[in-house]
Amino acid sequence: MRLPWLILLAGFGIACFAQEDYPIQRKKMVETQLKARDIYERATLAAMAKVPREQFVPEEYRMYSYTDGPLPIGEGQTISQPYIVAYMTQTLGLKAHHKVLEVGTGSGYQAAVLAEIVDSVYTIEIVHALGLRSRTLLKSLGYHNVQVKIGDGYHGWKENGPFDAIMVTAGAETIPQPLVDQLKDGGRMIIPLGPHKGVRQLVRLDKKNGKIRKKSLMAVRFVPFTRSDDRP
Repeated sequence: MRLPWLILLAGFGIACFAQEDYPIQRKKMVETQLKARDIYERATLAAMAKVPREQFVPEEYRMYSYTDGPLPIGEGQTISQPYIVAYMTQTLGLKAHHKVLEVGTGSGYQAAVLAEIVDSVYTIEIVHALGLRSRTLLKSLGYHNVQVKIGDGYHGWKENGPFDAIMVTAGAETIPQPLVDQLKDGGRMIIPLGPHKGVRQLVRLDKKNGKIRKKSLMAVRFVPFTRSDDRP
């Protein structure tokens, strides 16, 4: 598995060294990958500048932490490209008092970015090993406003809803109705939608007076949304 990823990373044309100055690399990432594009929201930029992405990347890929692309994190999953993390965060229009649900904890990086902005983050991961790892890591980094649940994210986290915002970080073919039900009126959801193993559309859903309005944002590729009955 390692060789294809290293070939892909080499394609970025970025020199990677064993001894990185991660704070400098993080600052450069914010300037060149985020501000230079369309990421402008102050809280999102501040969160991306603060969260140590290298801590959420397996050691063998750590030197590539701030390259402009996704990285493998094990169990067939990835940590998203920094730009996509920032874009999805900015799109939710978050406020400090908000309560956010994330479906697809993965490495825990997106949850940490959210936790820098809002009071409380609830995140669900179906892959047991990843869920345990992320829970431990987030606590060790001081993200005590993040709660990690291991389970099927399709059903959301009803007992802690409704949520001001919901972020789904895996590609789904349809919008899970339980997530729509757990979204506050006036709330916003972002989710990749489209065919399995294909290019999907990143879609924003706005809920107002019980009705959902959809807006397609961009074409993306995400790992598939996994259900409990899909797993061996």
